[in-house]
Amino acid sequence: MYCANIKVKDAQQGKQPSYLSYFSPHPSSYGTVVVPTGPIPTHPMAVKNEIFIVICVIVGTIVIIGGNAELQRFDHPAKADGSLSILVVGDWGRKGKYNQSQVASQMGITGEKMDLDFIISTGDNFYPSGLTGEHDTAFEESFTKIYTAPSLQRLWYSVLGNHDYRGDALAQLSPILKQRDGKWFCLKSYILSTDIAEFFFIDTTPFQDKYFTDPGDKVYDWRGVLPREKYLTTILRDLESALGESHAKWKIVVGHHTIRSGGIHGDTQELVKRLLPILKASNVDMYINGHDHCLEHISSGDSPLQFFTSGGGSKAWRGNYSWSSNEKDQMKFYYDGQGFMTMRITQNEVGIDFYDIVGNILHKWSASKSLFSII
Repeated sequence: MYCANIKVKDAQQGKQPSYLSYFSPHPSSYGTVVVPTGPIPTHPMAVKNEIFIVICVIVGTIVIIGGNAELQRFDHPAKADGSLSILVVGDWGRKGKYNQSQVASQMGITGEKMDLDFIISTGDNFYPSGLTGEHDTAFEESFTKIYTAPSLQRLWYSVLGNHDYRGDALAQLSPILKQRDGKWFCLKSYILSTDIAEFFFIDTTPFQDKYFTDPGDKVYDWRGVLPREKYLTTILRDLESALGESHAKWKIVVGHHTIRSGGIHGDTQELVKRLLPILKASNVDMYINGHDHCLEHISSGDSPLQFFTSGGGSKAWRGNYSWSSNEKDQMKFYYDGQGFMTMRITQNEVGIDFYDIVGNILHKWSASKSLFSII
């Protein structure tokens, strides 16, 4: 394996793509690794930040294994009227089993009515242990062949969950998956900018101590994460900086793990301690997660922050609920079955709906910047 550190400059509008080429002298490698340094030809996404990546050449394969000094930023335009329609689903990849196919069917029906702009996946994309590599057939069996509705052929902005880290975590970040299915998009941490909102996707799995101190018989793919504390400190620093610089009307953070939850996993104490203070200080409007296999809405008692769990994409638990009425944060809705969440965002308002597997709306919530209300 031969590696080259390549500095990729900002894309500039109106310029022809230029390239850096790395020729591997190793006899087991072949071809040219081509890295675009001009405009990224995958509109509507355009990389804005200057990024640093490490390219490894293994039989002509490009794998991004390094990190950048700042969170990468991508653009996705809103509709002509300035609005966004989004569907959120998590904890889904089971080759159609545990009602994954039925949830996908209802997602397609709902998505058609909404005229979706994109989909957010809150992680645990492939069970039981992520992907074995870039050519794992589970990618088609759990994703391409399941989410076939025309309305779902939009970009899927995804994060990794703990089950994804039990396989080849870097495989899900590989551009080869994008070639296999053009709607797939996954990085560990990044920013998605729209005309009216910014979404901050955060890699939460490395925050949990137990995956390092008591993994049992599970093996996690920590490439790019170690040394762990440096990795976590960088994520938090870059997130805090990006949130502070954001002028978006709506600030939304997405991660796999819960911060607050009444489900079987409950609160993630490491995120309560290290991430939650940043979200509150930065006036974040929503934190969206999966991990608990349920649908859930919790309202912060001392800030405008709302916690939304959308982890009902396939297998769900029944009867696992624990929440004290003495909590300062208020449990507004909890459903231990399968389903998904939708978002409608305009410059001044946001609306959230939770759907079950047959299309019933179980819970609705709406907010404006001057008024929060439960419907």
